[in-house]
Amino acid sequence: MNQYPLWKYLIVLVSVLLGLVYALPNFYGRSPAVQILPLRTTVKADAVLLARVEDTLRKDNISTRGMFLEAGGVKVRFADTDTQLRAKDMLQSALGNGYVVALNLLSDSPQWLTDIGALPMYLGLDLRGGVHFLLQVDMKGALSKSLDRYSADMRASLREQKIRYKGLDREGSQIIVKFRDAESRASASDEINKNYDDLSLREQDVEDEFHLAVVLKQEALIRMQDSAVQQNIITLRNRVNELGVAEPIIQQAGADRVVVQLPGVQDTAKAKDILGRTATLELRMVDEEHDVSSALRGQGHIGSELYTERGGGPLLVKKRVMLTGERITDAQPGFDNNNQPAVHITLDSNGTRIFKQLTRNNVGKRMAILLIEKNQKEVITAPVIREEIGGGRVQITGNMTIEEARDISLLLRAGALAAPMDIIEERTVGPSLGAENIASGFNSVLFGFAAIAIFMTAYYLIFGFISVTALSVNLLLLVGLLSILQATLTLPGMAAIALTLGMAIDANVLINERIRDELRNGVSPQAAINAGYERAFGTIVDANITTLIAGLALFAFGSGSVKGFAVVLCLGILTSMFSAVMVSRAIVNLLYGKRRKLVHVPIGQVWKPASDKR
Repeated sequence: MNQYPLWKYLIVLVSVLLGLVYALPNFYGRSPAVQILPLRTTVKADAVLLARVEDTLRKDNISTRGMFLEAGGVKVRFADTDTQLRAKDMLQSALGNGYVVALNLLSDSPQWLTDIGALPMYLGLDLRGGVHFLLQVDMKGALSKSLDRYSADMRASLREQKIRYKGLDREGSQIIVKFRDAESRASASDEINKNYDDLSLREQDVEDEFHLAVVLKQEALIRMQDSAVQQNIITLRNRVNELGVAEPIIQQAGADRVVVQLPGVQDTAKAKDILGRTATLELRMVDEEHDVSSALRGQGHIGSELYTERGGGPLLVKKRVMLTGERITDAQPGFDNNNQPAVHITLDSNGTRIFKQLTRNNVGKRMAILLIEKNQKEVITAPVIREEIGGGRVQITGNMTIEEARDISLLLRAGALAAPMDIIEERTVGPSLGAENIASGFNSVLFGFAAIAIFMTAYYLIFGFISVTALSVNLLLLVGLLSILQATLTLPGMAAIALTLGMAIDANVLINERIRDELRNGVSPQAAINAGYERAFGTIVDANITTLIAGLALFAFGSGSVKGFAVVLCLGILTSMFSAVMVSRAIVNLLYGKRRKLVHVPIGQVWKPASDKR
């Protein structure tokens, strides 16, 4: 009756072991560290950088608790924050402006746990300290930018097709194209409809002029808004990488807002500077009329600048920009015909036209492709134009690795904000306040658990202790599950853990009281235990489903910390049902299931109704 098959015991055992393993990293704590990252994506962290860092720290007699090289940078552990701050200043001074030296926190868990993917939960801004920004996308600015681009494209298209127009002006959210006759307007309408699917046209007659009002379609506006927000999120995430921030949070909040949280960063001005930077491309012609050697001797040439080609020598490049990265619609890493890493770029319609004309007029000449990244310019490559190139697809090759091609592609796709953004909320949380929040949250969970344990053990005796054991497993599974999901733990999340503990014990209270009811009715102890678990199960499921629905509603319609609370609450409901029903019954079955002559159930005082002698 009260016996589990072997597979159920194995499920409980495996679940507890997995929960224990993945929850362990959270108990080892974190040590202060610094993270060294190259400022330019084309410069990679390698063993040479690791040796420079090690030599610098050794010369300054700064002891470390470990140093290692990983993809993207070098990380160094320290014993305390004072040593961490001193090392940061020394490394920044020794390495110069070419590298970012950022403060960080690294987990102290053993390497074998890291190797199997057992990592601690991220700490949110309110627990670790840092800066918080709420940015709003300026959709009017995005629309204006888009209309300006369409205006330039339409001018070029009409000029190319030799369609005469009297004027092209912006009026609010529409473009007005003016013609002298209806025939020209009809030709322009056909041309615009053919090339621009997102535009809607309306003919207007104003006095002796024939107007064509051009507006963006509603579906195009919605698509532009979603695309602008997503593109800005990608751009911001790319820029935040320069700070070397561990566990940044960059996510959409509403239709046109983005939340940026940078744990561990206390310099708000620097964070603003990073978020405002960009990266793009410029296409210029190489100045082959003047001698490079004279420029090297300091003799300047009007209209030209001296650069160094990557993997090559000095190069004299004209200042006039022929094409910019604003015309790039996509950039993907790949390989050229010689199986060398390359970047494949797709241009928009106007960029295609400009590039086609540029290559047609400069066959046999060299064209320099400059990458402008973080206000620094570099000539990636300067190929010779062999023939006219149409179709809007450009291939960039040069001395680059696969990783560099991937990085450059990312910069070109996400180098510039798709729409202007304004900071509408800004706040800084100090690390000392974060430490106080951690202590407060931990104490609330600890004291709440202790109070529940004392009450349950005193009121239900052995069955109360079993309930507390199941509650411990619930907490273990919840922490382990949050660690597996790499969730960000915030103060509301800790509140949800404390609330989950109080709610989880309800299921065991229902089971224990049901067992007591059965014993009052004269049922045998084994049958009372079985009936208590079987009959309380439906009530437990109903109660938890209603709470789960509320949690899902909070997750669906809430934002920020509300969503964090909802995630922990929903996961806690699932783990509590498993631990309260399956884990507690597995323990009861092991202790009492094989006793055929069970006389007494240690579940506290069972009050029986007094007999009626009338």
